[in-house]
Amino acid sequence: MEQSKELEGILAVWKPAGWTSHDVVAKVRRWTRMRRIGHAGTLDPQVTGVLPLCLGRATRVVEYMQELPKAYETVMQLGVATDTEDLTGTVLDTSDASHVTEAMLREALARFTGEIEQVPPMYSAVKVGGRKLYELAREGKTVERKARKVTIHSLELRFAELGVPRPRIGFGAVCSKGTYIRTLCVDIGRALGVPAAMESLVRTMSAGLGESDCLTMERIEALAASGELADALLPVDRALGHYPRIDVGAAAAARAVRGQRVKLASPQQEGLVRLYGAGRFVGLFEADGDAGVLRPVKVFASADEF
Repeated sequence: MEQSKELEGILAVWKPAGWTSHDVVAKVRRWTRMRRIGHAGTLDPQVTGVLPLCLGRATRVVEYMQELPKAYETVMQLGVATDTEDLTGTVLDTSDASHVTEAMLREALARFTGEIEQVPPMYSAVKVGGRKLYELAREGKTVERKARKVTIHSLELRFAELGVPRPRIGFGAVCSKGTYIRTLCVDIGRALGVPAAMESLVRTMSAGLGESDCLTMERIEALAASGELADALLPVDRALGHYPRIDVGAAAAARAVRGQRVKLASPQQEGLVRLYGAGRFVGLFEADGDAGVLRPVKVFASADEF
């Protein structure tokens, strides 16, 4: 029980199929006896892959982690459409897609690279009128949804089993938060003139963390039981590497921790930065080039550390 109070950092989980993100958080809470745990990006129950959890004070950086791109490996089927946009749903339409060629596929994928608009699927947690869309969908209701802008940084064709009525297509995607890969599959099919649905999905990267950073649920349970989980946590700043780093001396770091003004060496610096004092992570600070100072945003170090 004492050790649970000391846990602070990022726990990269390889989420198994059949678990909701809430299930994962609930299990880790039980094993660690901690309440302060949050995840950085929901995964549907059937989806496997990287699910970063933030423990203790690390929950304060969830919002910054969620802004980072995510990577997925996807398999979709052409020639079939469902109400959930994946193969777990009820089939709504089928057609022969054996005429689709690799050239057609590559052209379609290119059309969906960059900033695009997506209409959230009915089977999603997006709220309309105070209710989640999937709740309305389960009642047999369909409501109008506003299109949202998302960014597809890259789409890479992995394989294409063509020349059959229901071709299977594998592709990798790197995209912004809020992107629905199920909907992307449907839209790619629409561009090809055929129905489409997602067959499987694996998230291979989130907040800069990949499969090699992850632990299975079984491993997490064992480490928590042996009191060794703290050693498996990643430091908070591991998921903040996309922000510029500024190093200062111990004296300046001590002033920063106390909320005192710290002079900014480069007046051209603007925006969020990672501040380090004597090599130790201090926290996230806002660089104000006009004023020439650093202002605290999220501080993780304490004054007695310097």
